[in-house]
Amino acid sequence: MMSPTPPGHWVSIMLDIFDRDAPPVERRAEVLAMLGMAISDGFIQNWRSKYEHDLLRPVTYIRRVIDPDWEPMLITPPFPEYPSGHSTQSGAAAGVLEGLYGPGFAFDDHTHEEDGLGVRSFAGFWQAAEEAAMSRLYGGIHYPMANENGLAQGACVAGHILGLKTRA
Repeated sequence: MMSPTPPGHWVSIMLDIFDRDAPPVERRAEVLAMLGMAISDGFIQNWRSKYEHDLLRPVTYIRRVIDPDWEPMLITPPFPEYPSGHSTQSGAAAGVLEGLYGPGFAFDDHTHEEDGLGVRSFAGFWQAAEEAAMSRLYGGIHYPMANENGLAQGACVAGHILGLKTRA
């Protein structure tokens, strides 16, 4: 099985939660609509920021200054580094979901189970978002500030989405 995109991963998490908790269809629609808006608006804001700052990737800096043969663990995307897209969309998703379900809403992430990876358990949505952000640092494609500020950028987007009137 192919790993889902970052937005698809958050949708996969929610579908698992829906299967576990069986909320009414109206609640499912509201959650997925707000999650979709948060992820979409998060990426729009993120891409605007990427080309506003146009920061080079760690691989470029490390090869120029430290070690010309260095290889990151993840494939380096061919666009500016800052801020991290995974972090921004994860911050937006986690912010909206925490706003809808509250802090400390525990869940299991089965998204990569069919890939042979274990089920990941999280104490809340922010814990999952922070782990997603950190994976970009460990993968060698982002600096810490890109992840930290991406999460903050996503949280800001989530605040706007949570302020929308979605019910009659």
